[in-house]
Amino acid sequence: MLDNTDKKILEELSKNGRITMKELGEKVHLTGQATASRVCKIEEQGVIEGYTIHLNQIKAGYSLLSCLHIYTHSMDHRPYLTFIEKQQRFIMNNYKISGEGCYLLECRFPTNHELDLFLTELNKHANYKLSIVINK
Repeated sequence: MLDNTDKKILEELSKNGRITMKELGEKVHLTGQATASRVCKIEEQGVIEGYTIHLNQIKAGYSLLSCLHIYTHSMDHRPYLTFIEKQQRFIMNNYKISGEGCYLLECRFPTNHELDLFLTELNKHANYKLSIVINK
């Protein structure tokens, strides 16, 4: 169970995963050593699963954002999931959903040509409805 200090630590780490333990400690009113100990405990509990970066997709060259409702060809979803695993450079999220479709796939592509190639291959494993994001 997380207390308020642990929650504040998580909030600060969410803002800046590269913050030093000393700086983090100052923000949560603990010493750097006590903060490091708390962070280790939170990691051991599995609350923190890892650290990552927030990438600006547009500046990285992936300006075309699309959402696809996926309808697999059969009850066996493995061909689709295997295809998706090989396309990770384009995939942001792949949600298994209820309602319309089997999956909701969120992707980024550098060009319409790359999107077209992706969709051509995808269609071998599943049908889809495509939406292109115009503005956030």
